[in-house]
Amino acid sequence: MNLLSPDVIAILMLDAILFLFALIALAISVQIVRKWDRSATTPLQYALEKRAYLVATIIEYIFYLKLPLFLYFIYTLDLLSNILPGAMCAAGVTNATVYGMPLFVVKILDLYLFGLWIVVHRIDMNKPDYPFTKRKFWFFMLIFPLFALETALDVAHFNGINPHVIVSCCGTLFSAAKTSAVSAFITLPTSAILVLFYGNFFLIVVSWVFKRSFFMALFNLLFVPVSIISLVAFFSTYVYEMPHHHCPFCLLQSDYHYIGYPMYMTLFFGTFFGIAAWVAQKLGFDSYGRWMLRSFIGDILYVALVSYYPISFYLKNGVWL
Repeated sequence: MNLLSPDVIAILMLDAILFLFALIALAISVQIVRKWDRSATTPLQYALEKRAYLVATIIEYIFYLKLPLFLYFIYTLDLLSNILPGAMCAAGVTNATVYGMPLFVVKILDLYLFGLWIVVHRIDMNKPDYPFTKRKFWFFMLIFPLFALETALDVAHFNGINPHVIVSCCGTLFSAAKTSAVSAFITLPTSAILVLFYGNFFLIVVSWVFKRSFFMALFNLLFVPVSIISLVAFFSTYVYEMPHHHCPFCLLQSDYHYIGYPMYMTLFFGTFFGIAAWVAQKLGFDSYGRWMLRSFIGDILYVALVSYYPISFYLKNGVWL
């Protein structure tokens, strides 16, 4: 381990504990999928029902711990930027190894998948005959390899960081230069970015008004990359009030009042509930409309947050960046 930081050690220890519990849940899930028979009255079926409840509780707690742990992970990356030469924020720490960006993507994907598992579980528990028991444990078995990959990437990334090697700063990583990974998005015309962003949001609004859960899920799924692209290419520059500063990580720092945290959290909850509402309807959950409303509120809050900065800048200065 090249980087002996208490925060890093805490993250890796928590990862190891959660992975151990996930392994236990996987072993029991395989048994349930193989031998579950709701119509049976055997001692085995009775034991499986008790184990199913235990496994469901374990998986729920993994998700409820992963959510704050993800925020702590980001906070830790930001702290490490103070000791890595060249890093100005979490972007440099993320890019310090080849595992950093894949780790970030897998962590976010796991949050959505574990959240959707809980949706299926809650619906299953509300049905008298538990019709989705096998499906939800099959679903967990499909999620587990990705969770294992996240754990492995965590270890590989933190173990691969060398505090004596200069890393790239966010100004290099998120710039219009051809060597930048996001240069293609940053150089897009502003009009195209805004049409894409607000057009996507308009489609979400229409889907909510007409209560079309499939389209609500589809447009919320598209809203995730569209929002990140528009934030990096356009909206972030108004938060920083600097036309060439595009970093999505600096938004999480105290200099900008940690505005990134409410931005990303509203985006996550808005898009997650939009996708979950369609899953709930497909599984016969009558109250899926409430989840569509939560999605709509989350999306509105995100759009309002990011829109405030360019509007405020223009009202104060009379010009756009």
